[in-house]
Amino acid sequence: MSRLLAVFALFSVAAVAVLYYAGVDTLNTLSPQGCRMSWMWPTYILQSRFDHSWTPLARRYSLWLYREGNLENNELHGSPVLFIPGNAGSSHQVRSIASSAANQYFSSPYQVAPEFANQGYTGLDFFAVEFNEDLSAFHGPTIDSETEYTSRAIDYILSLYPPQTSILVMGHSMGGIVATALLPHPNISAIITMSTPHTLPPVRFDRRIDHIYADNLQALGSDPTPILSLCGGATDLMIPSESCILPSFNNSEGLGSLYRRTVFTSALEGCWTGVGHLAMVWCHQVRWRIARAALEIAASSSPEARAAVMDRWLRDGHTLPPARSPSGILQLHPGEFDLVAPNQRLLVRDPMDSRAYLLPLRMSKEGAADTKFVLYASQGSVPPIAPHRPLPFTVTVYICPDSGVETHVCSPLTPSTLNLIPSPIPGAPFPVPNEGTDESEGVVLYEADVPLTPGSHIAVKIENGDGRGWVFGGFASCEPVLANVNLASLLLSSLRIQVPSGVRTGISLPALPANALLAYRLTPGYHPESVCTDNNLLLPLLTHISHPTETHYYPLAPSFHRGILLHTHASGPYITSAHLIGHELIIHSSGECFVNEIVLSVDWWASIGRWGSRYATAAACWAVGVVGIILWDLWGSVEGGAPIASVWASLQFFVRRRMPWLILLSFLISLLPLRVGLWLGNGGDIVFAPLAVLLLPITFGIVCVTWLLLLTLLWPLQQILKRFGREDVGSRRPLATVASMGLIFLVIFILVPWQVAFLGCWLIHLYTCAASLAALSRCQSYHHAGTEAVPLVPHSSSPDPATPRHSDDTARSAATAHAALVKLVNAHLHFLLFMTWLLPLAAPVLAVWVRTLATAGLTTPFDGDHNFLYVAPFLVLVEALSGGDADRYVKVLFEKKERVSPRWGLAALAGVAFFAGPRTTYLVFETASAVMGWMVLRRIGPLYWGGRSTVSRSE
Repeated sequence: MSRLLAVFALFSVAAVAVLYYAGVDTLNTLSPQGCRMSWMWPTYILQSRFDHSWTPLARRYSLWLYREGNLENNELHGSPVLFIPGNAGSSHQVRSIASSAANQYFSSPYQVAPEFANQGYTGLDFFAVEFNEDLSAFHGPTIDSETEYTSRAIDYILSLYPPQTSILVMGHSMGGIVATALLPHPNISAIITMSTPHTLPPVRFDRRIDHIYADNLQALGSDPTPILSLCGGATDLMIPSESCILPSFNNSEGLGSLYRRTVFTSALEGCWTGVGHLAMVWCHQVRWRIARAALEIAASSSPEARAAVMDRWLRDGHTLPPARSPSGILQLHPGEFDLVAPNQRLLVRDPMDSRAYLLPLRMSKEGAADTKFVLYASQGSVPPIAPHRPLPFTVTVYICPDSGVETHVCSPLTPSTLNLIPSPIPGAPFPVPNEGTDESEGVVLYEADVPLTPGSHIAVKIENGDGRGWVFGGFASCEPVLANVNLASLLLSSLRIQVPSGVRTGISLPALPANALLAYRLTPGYHPESVCTDNNLLLPLLTHISHPTETHYYPLAPSFHRGILLHTHASGPYITSAHLIGHELIIHSSGECFVNEIVLSVDWWASIGRWGSRYATAAACWAVGVVGIILWDLWGSVEGGAPIASVWASLQFFVRRRMPWLILLSFLISLLPLRVGLWLGNGGDIVFAPLAVLLLPITFGIVCVTWLLLLTLLWPLQQILKRFGREDVGSRRPLATVASMGLIFLVIFILVPWQVAFLGCWLIHLYTCAASLAALSRCQSYHHAGTEAVPLVPHSSSPDPATPRHSDDTARSAATAHAALVKLVNAHLHFLLFMTWLLPLAAPVLAVWVRTLATAGLTTPFDGDHNFLYVAPFLVLVEALSGGDADRYVKVLFEKKERVSPRWGLAALAGVAFFAGPRTTYLVFETASAVMGWMVLRRIGPLYWGGRSTVSRSE
């Protein structure tokens, strides 16, 4: 390996290590998890009557009923719920949600809790399908099998209940894809998905998965079934959470408003934390809300009512709750209220009984026509919003126009914002690791835009106070601070933004990219006169909104030591989004500790941690493209009369001649407004053009490392074969070859997937390469030994003058044989590198097949992967190159002249790998198979089937 290649190899290894550790560090820096562990008393009951008479897949999968062992018996007693696990998931994952539902519904064994008794509620019967941890994310036919089995499972479950019974379906990860694929279904009441990649398959090696996603997209846009998607955010390292966002639709089919809601757990009221992929089903702050929603959905009779239930229990504050304003007019007579002095804020600590407070509207010095009234109620309620276990006091807000009399006549003031926000514990990390937020915590945020009318007042009425909690309110500007910050200004340095003080300060960043590939560091600065202590009512709290469905909260007080990293999933690679730029920041505070500036910069470590998981597939496809270009260059040089170079020489040629131009070209291509499914999926955004410049050298370095690993693997095989192997494999026998090839095709067509055959091809060719290297090593030994035996001058006793001429002929013959063997070995090794990089594109389905054999044996067929045409060209090529006459095939393959050479198929393969491969990865192998088919049919085939006469004509 040359120094230059070594530099690229070391660079790629270092880059991969940085990408990996930065990605893992996301859990510590970008989005830590604060989830309380859930506990249960599980019992699982096999539904043995759901057997092969219902579906042949009953031999492969199973259906279970969950029971909380200490609370309920094994009899059906409520409404059915079906849980669908995801990729490599288990039916046992239902236990956390099912246990929470049972513990909420039953106060003691077999005793319904007073909250649900005589209220029209029933318990829940949680069923779960068991897919034996199938790797469904890798394989479309496996998803189809799971969907078919689940559909029949629903039919069986509903047969156990009265007619017209509906069923709630929950899906985790790829289980959500299966759940959506069930639509349309007349008996599914609602679907709740958890950490489900709705818009982008996480693994894209199978064309049929794209077909399933396309069908699901159509169902999402037309079926009236309410669907809610819960997303874990950056804490979920297994899927990009931008793919978890349900697509929005303009419904034009007269179905009314489709309920498609996406809720990030970082915004989920009472949760306020990122949640990992697997933790989504057991995180207590999430599971009890899902369980409570399920209990009420079962008692709802219409899609609208079910949607309202999900909005109530799985709220993120982006929409207003159903109006529950106080009825009637509030009349306040003198002595029935306290008047807050002008320019003062409302502060009521430990409210007792009931009391009303009047805040006069003050005219704006800037001439604004409106102001924003902001109110915070700690652990109380502003109906209908409250913590799950609130304090008794309630707060209602009214607007009181100037009536000219002492009695104020007030009407309810409709809020523009009404939601629950966190109240982090001073001095403790937020969220608290392994604990998170308690159900009683939270501050109700009320905001309303009020026209500035002289003499008008805001009335705040507090009722049922018991001496706990506090209420704080005041006025703020409706207009945010506008900061025209763009990414270019942050790349070179940080930027300071001055922040005015107040109970609520909005900051708009309309030009800053909102992309999952970027993270920004925010550092607050405090006014010198600020008093930031644990006794403050509400320490500064930052709300970050980058998408209509995504909100993050960050404490800004000095006592919170973790850095603030702003991140988003508003857009991302290969995701179509209308929210490419723009961030909104809001600082909430009670005023004692106020932030007077924020400093923004790009956090490169956190940003790099976002790149690896999103471009790993692109790197694998680009590696195929790199190897395709290397083979294209090699083929061209051989057609020009040059010998077949070694792989190291080909890599050296690529890095010196092709790499500089490809880097420049990749940057220019990244500027083109391509659709998001092509190239790196960024639609020509100049901000992300340097990623291509970075990815290409990393990919090439990985190819170099791969070749070094292959040589390391070949060396022991070469030594064994050199010592014990045969020197000549011998010529093939056409009849036997045809019979064996036909048998292989038949086995693929009936029994094994073609991916198994490709792995066999790779192993055979690996052995062929080792045997060729061993033969070359023996040839070199013989050649050197023969050279040493030739005398420098003729022996005086040699009477035959022809003897030296004979020795010269022998030497020339040996040199020719050695050169031919070198050419053959180099050709073998180039094809080995090529097939090695195609192997990862076939390996996932191979893993699915092995998994299916391990769990279900041969009881069910492995559908969908028996097209032997995918692998037939590789089988023929490997068989041809493994015989004793392989040199003839190499000669005709590379040296035959044609107007349109199959060499150009390699250029087409490189184009597909670079442009389409990262999003539609399956196209890379399909194109490679087509290119190899072209080679075999035009070059190998005539010689392979026609014998020596063909090669003599070609020569």
